[in-house]
Amino acid sequence: MTLRGGRGVKSGKRKAQGRERKGEGGRIEGRPGQNGRGIEPKSCIDHNNDMATLDILKRPVRDLRISVTDRCNYRCTYCMPRDEYTWIDRAKILSFEEIERIVRLFLLLGVDKIRLTGGEPLLRKDLEKLIGRLVSLDGLKDLSLTTNGASLAEKAEALAWAGLRRINVSLDTLSPEKFRQLTKRGNLQDVLSGIFAAQKAGLNPVKINAVILRGTNDDEIIDLVQFARQHGLEMRFIEYMDVGNANSWSLEKTVPKKEILQTVHSRFPLAEVGRRDGHAPAVDYRFLDGGGNIGIIGSVTEPFCSSCTRARLTADGRLVTCLFAQQGYDLKKPMRGGASDEWICEAIASVWSRRQDRYSDLRWETIHSTGAYQPRAHKKIEMITLGG
Repeated sequence: MTLRGGRGVKSGKRKAQGRERKGEGGRIEGRPGQNGRGIEPKSCIDHNNDMATLDILKRPVRDLRISVTDRCNYRCTYCMPRDEYTWIDRAKILSFEEIERIVRLFLLLGVDKIRLTGGEPLLRKDLEKLIGRLVSLDGLKDLSLTTNGASLAEKAEALAWAGLRRINVSLDTLSPEKFRQLTKRGNLQDVLSGIFAAQKAGLNPVKINAVILRGTNDDEIIDLVQFARQHGLEMRFIEYMDVGNANSWSLEKTVPKKEILQTVHSRFPLAEVGRRDGHAPAVDYRFLDGGGNIGIIGSVTEPFCSSCTRARLTADGRLVTCLFAQQGYDLKKPMRGGASDEWICEAIASVWSRRQDRYSDLRWETIHSTGAYQPRAHKKIEMITLGG
């Protein structure tokens, strides 16, 4: 039997098949083929992508976001504001070979889009080698990367040469002073140089991600749009969210998607395009004068849980089914313990089939029903581990 991409599947007894495994503690219950889904391991490897792997709310798994490192050279106030963190031991970080193996199995279950994240993914040594491995996989339609852009100028050409075709760069302000305030240690010019280097290397589109915070950079919405239009970039505005546990989120700091849209539309008239493929996080709009497109992600005020098809893989090999999850499911331990591809594939399918996350829906319902929401009462995996 051969997996997509040509790598063979091990046969014979599966070392991990008879092991006892936990459920709520972050490991996976039961054995492949004996998890209540009525699927034998072989059927997972032979999975037909036309038969989507669905969760409890009938959402397929289509997108996989992979954190390749938890380390970052910035300390953005809305993401990882602390100066010091307890980093994942390097021996526990997935190797490129392990990431590729897991991606192959996700492709069999219906995933066709991969995004590499961090931490800051460009801090991962030789990342272009991983990109080269992934772009050759049969069934992968789209591979992208999100970066803070700090070292993009020196790495853009290698990334493009390896096969990366598009990229998202975080840029929340065009003010050097405000940039330093938001990132605590960043240099705006490095990011701008990285953006232009990405364009020169042929990456297209280059999208700009800006998290908008009330009283911090909400006065720069038009400036950012003008910058993007002037340089042929695609702007992505993102509502400030309560990711992780350390960013001191409050609804008062969140600029709603509707307000962002009205601000842009008042200067540059827009027409709605919609969500790409019907389930992308951003709602896209086109400028009526032909000046390009923008997207707005309204996770707080216009949650899209009902159409979320994204799974996440942490740098240390945990499968996470929601950006706001409290725990993940360890894939690394059974993989390093000798589990077969059939076993791991069925484990992934089992986790996804039990997924019922709708955190953003519930948060918005709570805000509307009680007028208050306490994010600190909901412990979540930190953003540095989970990735965006």
